[in-house]
Amino acid sequence: MRALLDAALDRRKNLISPQTNAIRLIDGEGDALPNLYIDSYADRWVISTPSDRPPRDVVSWLIDQGISAYSRRLDQHHKESPTHLCGPPVETPFEILENSMHFEISFHSGYSQGIFLDQRDNRATLRSRMAPGLRLLNTFAYTGAFSVAAATAGAETTTLDLSQPYLDWARRNFQLNHIDPSTQHFCKGDTFHWLRRFAKQGRRFDAIVLDPPTFSRDENGKVFRVENDFGHLAALAADLLTPDGFLLCCTNCRKLTPDSFERQILSSINRRMKPRHAPMPPDFNGNPYLKSLWLH
Repeated sequence: MRALLDAALDRRKNLISPQTNAIRLIDGEGDALPNLYIDSYADRWVISTPSDRPPRDVVSWLIDQGISAYSRRLDQHHKESPTHLCGPPVETPFEILENSMHFEISFHSGYSQGIFLDQRDNRATLRSRMAPGLRLLNTFAYTGAFSVAAATAGAETTTLDLSQPYLDWARRNFQLNHIDPSTQHFCKGDTFHWLRRFAKQGRRFDAIVLDPPTFSRDENGKVFRVENDFGHLAALAADLLTPDGFLLCCTNCRKLTPDSFERQILSSINRRMKPRHAPMPPDFNGNPYLKSLWLH
C-alpha cells in the first residue's frame, strides 16, 4: 500500500509549482488504489473514501507525511464538512494558487471546499480565450472560479448562482486576485430564469459556461436532470451568444457518454457549432467522469 501511495505522489511531483499548489494526489483506480482519493490544497489534504474514515494503513501513512489531513465520505448526499484526521487543524479559510490565480478554500463549508480541481485545465483554456472587451456569463457559478479566470484576462464577467453565500465567496475570490468586484456583475437566482431574462433584455455574451449539477430542483419544484435537460439549457444559452461566441458545457453525469452528451446538445441548439471534447487534467488519471465540450 505505501509503495502505491508513494508512487502516485511521485508521478505528480512535477504538477506542483510556484504557480499551482492544488492538485489531486491520488485518483482511485488510476493509481491502483480503488475508492481512495486525495486532494491537496496548498499542502492541506482531503482524503475521500466510501467510509467515514480511511483504512488504518492509509492513516498511518498520512501521519508520516506530517501534513494536515481531513477525511470526507464519498457520498453526494452527505453534505457535512470534512473531519480532522491528523496534523495541525485547519480552522480558518486559506488561499491556494492555480496557474497564478488565488482562490479561497474552506474545510468548514460543506461537502465541497470551494473549487473543483478537475476543472483546472478548462479554466486555463477559458482564460487563454478571453480578452479585454469580451463578456463571460458563468452559470451555476459556485464560488466563481471561471469568472475569475476570465476577469484576469480582462474580460467583463457575469457570475450567476442560486446561493448568496457562494456569490459572496466569488467576490472574495475576485478581491484575492486584485479585481474590484464592483467592476463585475453578479446575479442571484435560477439559471433558466436568468437566461430567458437576458434574452428579453437583448444581452449577448462572447462566452458562456454551463456546468450544472446532475440533478436539481428549482424554487417552484421543477426538476432538472442533466441526462434529459442539458440540451434545453444549452439551447437557451446558445441564443445569447455573439456571432463568434462559444460555449463550455460540462457534466459529471455517469449516465452520459461523451458522444451522447454531444448529440444531446448539438441536436438542441439553433446554430451550427463545432464541438471539441477536452480531457481531464493529468492528475485525474482514473475514471474520466467529467465530460467537457467546447462549442464554437
